Amino acid sequence: MGTTTWRLSPDRCFDADPAQREQARELYSLVKDLSILSPHGHVDPALLANPNAAFGTPADLLIVPDHYVFRLLHSQGVALADLGVPSRDGTPVETDHRRIWQRFADHFFLFRGTPTGLWLSDELTSVFEVEEKLNGANAQAIYDHLETRLARPEFTPRALWTRFRIEELCTTDPATSTLADHLALRDQGWGGRVRPTFRPDAVVNLADPQWGGNMERLGTLAGMDIVDHASYIRALETRRASFKQAGAVATDHAARTPHTERLSPREADQLLGRAFRGEAMPEDAARFTAHMLIEFARMSAEDGLVMQLHVGSFRDHSDVVFQRFGPDKGADIPVRTNWTEGLRTVLNAYGNDPRFRLILFTLDESTYSRELAPLAGFYPAVFLGPPWWFFDSVQGMNRFLDSVIETAGLYNLAGFNDDTRAFCSIPARHDVWRRVSANWLAGQVVRGLIDREDAAEMVLECAQGLARRAYRLV
Repeated sequence: MGTTTWRLSPDRCFDADPAQREQARELYSLVKDLSILSPHGHVDPALLANPNAAFGTPADLLIVPDHYVFRLLHSQGVALADLGVPSRDGTPVETDHRRIWQRFADHFFLFRGTPTGLWLSDELTSVFEVEEKLNGANAQAIYDHLETRLARPEFTPRALWTRFRIEELCTTDPATSTLADHLALRDQGWGGRVRPTFRPDAVVNLADPQWGGNMERLGTLAGMDIVDHASYIRALETRRASFKQAGAVATDHAARTPHTERLSPREADQLLGRAFRGEAMPEDAARFTAHMLIEFARMSAEDGLVMQLHVGSFRDHSDVVFQRFGPDKGADIPVRTNWTEGLRTVLNAYGNDPRFRLILFTLDESTYSRELAPLAGFYPAVFLGPPWWFFDSVQGMNRFLDSVIETAGLYNLAGFNDDTRAFCSIPARHDVWRRVSANWLAGQVVRGLIDREDAAEMVLECAQGLARRAYRLV
């Protein structure tokens, strides 16, 4: 590789004002080396369950599975097939990983100024010791460098787990998962370190074309026939118990809107009956999801699993991409939400219940100060998840902290989670949060709003304490 050394600024994410920057440096020094709690993400547990697992090629590691990466390239006309993204319709995609890497390197400049660019730069320089900024000319030399590193035993997933100082990591697993990888991890002594998270969306969304098959698998794993709403609820409760036994501390739910609505048993049976016959209408799916959010809140109050709710995303906006490549390919787009009215039914039922905990995530950041902060600032059950997806960036985090802390306070936040499929980006993502929170608190200190002693305690909470308590990891 060339002679130009690629180094990130040690003051990245810090304010240009000398007084604030100095305070930020001091606060960051308190948290930069702390262990990582990752209570929500999408890392495949098989990556850690198999002691001999490897990351594969550099393209496998950084490009093919990561929609943060390939969605931006797609926006500039780089075909997903040319990036090796697997198709579900059987159409061919690029299989030469050096070619995939070359296309990525040719367009690496597109990531300038983006959070993905910051994570990738940190990952390449800090984890894999790349010393020259990636571009089309040096792409193959850097590919060779990464291949050499990935072949070493110190770059296996388990070795990097130790190097990254990961304390706990929660994956996201469908309700129909056998949990085989998690059970294998528990048998290998990893119990309490890698935990499943119960994700029932595929058996709740009546509009999902795969709903019928998913329901069959749910019944098989739960050991019962699902014939009506009552047996459906029992099957879900049975699966939740299995997840909890495997170490789960939380559930995860996605919905277009936060609308909650309680159906009568008769209405719920009617909706399910139409779905079983393949006659469900779009409004059936929306009403059933709204009803099930209340049912899941009840279950969480009873079994203690923390309920996470991700709202405000128009999932799989591109029909063309969805039909060829499937879901979760970067085409989820924010939509407007109404949390105040939408959550009223469920919060009237469980918002004051000390057993219940609800962590809210949104892609509609206009609701931060108008709705989410006031809700979290009143209801004991409500916590605010960190800026999600398009807002897990330096400025997105700053806007979040500016918008919510005055009304909700720091201690009604759920800390940080990386929400990533890209294992090797975990430390970079947490580092950005720690830097931003240190800098934000430093700004409060220099403006005289809090003192240095309080800021030191608060930055520790941002790094670990908030997440530990919100997810009941204490």
